[in-house]
Amino acid sequence: MHRSLQVIHGLGKRAGVSLNPATPVDAVAHVLDLVDLVLVMSVNPGFGGQTFIASALDKIVDLRRRIDATGRTIDLEVDGGVNAETAPQARAAGADVLVAGSAVFAGAAGSYADNIARIRG
Repeated sequence: MHRSLQVIHGLGKRAGVSLNPATPVDAVAHVLDLVDLVLVMSVNPGFGGQTFIASALDKIVDLRRRIDATGRTIDLEVDGGVNAETAPQARAAGADVLVAGSAVFAGAAGSYADNIARIRG
């Protein structure tokens, strides 16, 4: 993984890693000095509309602590089950970036802006 991240940076791009719900934080601890983004999947990837897995919050807290300890600017992103209820929890745990799909597009097209506003809090 180190080599791939170095190649990405060598091309002048930002590099990131992703953690599925079953992947422990320790799986990426050794590359925090090489990444610009860590994505925590708070659902099992595959389809939209899944329920946020609450144990992702502990992972976000742990990653935020580790990221802050590096002194580097590393985005901490959360994807999966993000909605008006889970977004504040993810932010409080330390997430910088939230990905929302189903919660944004719920209802008629006229409700998208209100949905986004609720997610943003």
